[in-house]
Amino acid sequence: MIRHTFQHIAGIGQVTERRLWDLGVRDWDQVVRTLPPALPTRLRGRLPDAIGDSDQALRRGDARFFAERLAAKHVWRLYPAFRDKAAFLDIETTGLSFTRDRITTIAVYDGKRIRTYVRGQNLEEFPEQISRHGLLVTYNGRCFDAPFIQHQFPGLGLDQAHIDLRYFLGSLGYRGGLKGCERQMGLARAPGLQEVDGFMAVKLWRAHERGDRRALPALLRYNVEDVVNLRWLLETGYNMAVARLPIEVERLCVAPRASVDLPFDSSIVDELSGRGASSR
Repeated sequence: MIRHTFQHIAGIGQVTERRLWDLGVRDWDQVVRTLPPALPTRLRGRLPDAIGDSDQALRRGDARFFAERLAAKHVWRLYPAFRDKAAFLDIETTGLSFTRDRITTIAVYDGKRIRTYVRGQNLEEFPEQISRHGLLVTYNGRCFDAPFIQHQFPGLGLDQAHIDLRYFLGSLGYRGGLKGCERQMGLARAPGLQEVDGFMAVKLWRAHERGDRRALPALLRYNVEDVVNLRWLLETGYNMAVARLPIEVERLCVAPRASVDLPFDSSIVDELSGRGASSR
């Protein structure tokens, strides 16, 4: 999809991109071969050099080049070209304040392996691991996860290209938070986790700090469910988005949702939500 994209070029927005497509300039190769006479003079002079720069950025694997130039709702176009550099990321915290609260757990999924990081155990290993990825995928990460991480790890630039599904799925009409999007798009959570949200994640961490051994496995399972679902949502949404375009773009083969082998005791969720027989 990125080679069909022109909106990262200065002065080209959605309307002009559609006009280019209508005139037969449907990908970068067409710019190299020939430009239609009907193309405005200002574009005829600018496009070849801009496409040359874009092609070089793509060849060197520079996802930031495009992410910095595209609107947040269009960064999804990078995914097929940079899929091997992607890290699906989600954090849990003790609250909503970047300055007063702390990160408790982080889950990262690269499409093959799931990694978890826990405060007091291995959280300090996260910066080195995440720096190996050139593309981050989150839900609401621009407003929440990224600022929290940057405050927690001031030496970590976290300047990778970033696909925030809140903006992308919102442009497709899916809203209501991550779980709301999952439900609308037909993705079900594991039994025992449907009611868990950010507030429950805080309760689970506090229970863990009090010594309840059921709490951390449940929190990690919830955190990991988020990141494996992000990949399915992005790839499914990608196919929906390209289907709406007036040009032919190859669809993705949506990867099956990854199985998660992290057992947990859902009784802790029932108790903390007030449904259990006792409260700890």
